[in-house]
Amino acid sequence: MLTVSFIRENRDLVINRLKIKNFHDSQIMDQVIRTDNERRTIQAGTDKKQAELKNYSKEIGILIKSGKQKEAETIKTRMAGLKKEIHALQKKHDDIVTILYDLLIQIPNLPHESVPAGKGEMDNILIRSGGKIPEQTKDAVPHWELIKKYDIIDFDLGIKLTGAGFPVYKGKGAILQRALISFFLDENIRAGYKEFLPPLMVNEYSAFGTGQLPDKEGQMYTVPSDSFYLIPTAEVPVTNLFRDTILAASDLPLKCTSYTPCFRREAGSWGKDVRGLNRLHQFDKVEIVQIQHPDKSYETLEEMAVHIENLIHKLGLPYRIMKLCGGDISFTSAMTYDFEVYASGQQKWLEVSSVSNFESYQANRLKLRFKDKENEKPRLAHTLNGSALALPRIVAALIENNQTPHGIKIPEVLLPYAGFEMID
Repeated sequence: MLTVSFIRENRDLVINRLKIKNFHDSQIMDQVIRTDNERRTIQAGTDKKQAELKNYSKEIGILIKSGKQKEAETIKTRMAGLKKEIHALQKKHDDIVTILYDLLIQIPNLPHESVPAGKGEMDNILIRSGGKIPEQTKDAVPHWELIKKYDIIDFDLGIKLTGAGFPVYKGKGAILQRALISFFLDENIRAGYKEFLPPLMVNEYSAFGTGQLPDKEGQMYTVPSDSFYLIPTAEVPVTNLFRDTILAASDLPLKCTSYTPCFRREAGSWGKDVRGLNRLHQFDKVEIVQIQHPDKSYETLEEMAVHIENLIHKLGLPYRIMKLCGGDISFTSAMTYDFEVYASGQQKWLEVSSVSNFESYQANRLKLRFKDKENEKPRLAHTLNGSALALPRIVAALIENNQTPHGIKIPEVLLPYAGFEMID
């Protein structure tokens, strides 16, 4: 979230930049400033009374040493009243802080100055593209027909076990899934990322820290009896590894990668555009996360984008990279690139990754800071993450683009992991 000091010092800038995200509630900025003014007034009054209390304590000591017990008792009575006043002010201060916090979490992150205006995905900007869209015969079919033909993914079994959106991977389909996960992790590790295997459930503090709470409760699966949330992405537990932490600048960047299943309730909007693997309630994903110095975070964003681009290139998939406009970028992101691959059986582009710079927005919630020098005041770090990669749509594009009359050809880069050349 944005800091109060930044809003106070840059009120007009914040209001104007948030218009790019189609956020027009300028009054909330004034509410933040007024509420913080009230907090400051209360804090000043508390500090003054605490100073009086301290002086009274010294005065009592002098009076007692001088044998003036009666005067000392009078001062003690005043101190008792002063303590009650201080307690009431502290309670009022805590209430104001809560109100201020509730206001701050309603304000989105500022979009980077390069983020274009726009209302939705139609206004996103093509950055670059690569690969060649395969020429398929008229007999080419979408993946939901191929997985049935070759018996590699079973949605009916998933419905039997759980419900719609929970597929069962079988035989070479399961091996292909595992091959992709291993390939992505190995490539990330070679690029300097450290692997983590985190829990698949997180508490409310973790969900709040990365911005899933308070506005995305309906999109997550919950375990109410324990107040746990099933993770929608490995970004949540991995970024929270560094919650309430003060790092040294020399520790940066911290580069993390993780494979986890991901769980999303909102995936249940069904129709022709979300058939098969295009949208699931449970899916596998490999994530990359970086904690970086603010001066280097946009350079890092570009490096992460190139890394993800190379993964897609090695799989031989046609792709394009889009810079998201203000109307399509997330509440917490300052800048995001979306990666899309072309699935020839459906003849459409499928999003397979987003790589985002959150600047200090998540770090402020997480209290994730760093120090350049030992005696320097800690500063908020910048956090970034990206999918490297999300598997369902990668699998969909792979099997559609590589279908032949004799079966589905496995990309060369996956052969050491899969152990077979064809799904037939």
